[in-house]
Amino acid sequence: MKKDGSVAIGNTEMYYVSFGSGSKKLVVLPGLSDGLATVEGKAWLLAASYRKFFQDYTVYMFSRKNEMPEGYTIREMAADQALAMKKLNIDQACLLGVSQGGMIAQYIAIDHSQMVKKLILAVTATYANDIVKETVSHWIELAEQGDHTALMVDTAEKMYSENYLRKNRKYFPMIARLTKPASYDRFMKNALAILHFDSRSELSKITCPALIIAGSDDHTVGNDAARELNKAIAGSELYIYDGLGHGAYEEAKDFYDRILEFCSR
Repeated sequence: MKKDGSVAIGNTEMYYVSFGSGSKKLVVLPGLSDGLATVEGKAWLLAASYRKFFQDYTVYMFSRKNEMPEGYTIREMAADQALAMKKLNIDQACLLGVSQGGMIAQYIAIDHSQMVKKLILAVTATYANDIVKETVSHWIELAEQGDHTALMVDTAEKMYSENYLRKNRKYFPMIARLTKPASYDRFMKNALAILHFDSRSELSKITCPALIIAGSDDHTVGNDAARELNKAIAGSELYIYDGLGHGAYEEAKDFYDRILEFCSR
């Protein structure tokens, strides 16, 4: 079963997609790309990666809420996400956060621990370190200039392995022409929230089983970020894909198998 839906959050709404029919729940929070395009209407497209979950799990993937205030923080995103889950009767779930979604997931596990059965943090960080600040600040500058092609090309160069880039680099400008948003307002608010993120002083509050996944060559959050998470979250597991970077969740063929195995233990 695949579904496109939305849930009311204050005076706006939050889009989500769901697929599968199992009694267990997996909640997925995407990264900064959600600032350019939400999950609205994309259940059919996003479901493929999670097909092995369908029998035992119902998978929910959420966008950030549609109308975001100025100065919207990662912690406020987490509070709104927890509210959306409650409204959909998701009392407890395995929680997968990718990149910025992983930052939001950290605060859900800190502030709403009863809702998180297991936590998976992929290609994310504990705070806006120097690499994060340099990367995201550059993307903000490109968005302010309205140079979508440069934004998409730089994003890809920061995400993928050199092997992937050699095969696909020529297609990035064409893809950029097809994906330019009407406005960068949503992107900017998400990006600025990243620059002010820092969960380091509270990560000891996370007590659920946690799996941290990263690439060995991450040019977006840096190569120390995953180990910092692993050290800060007691009992957490760490898996690093050798030769991959920030796009490990797209390039690694066993990424979703690894998540399913962790959630199903």
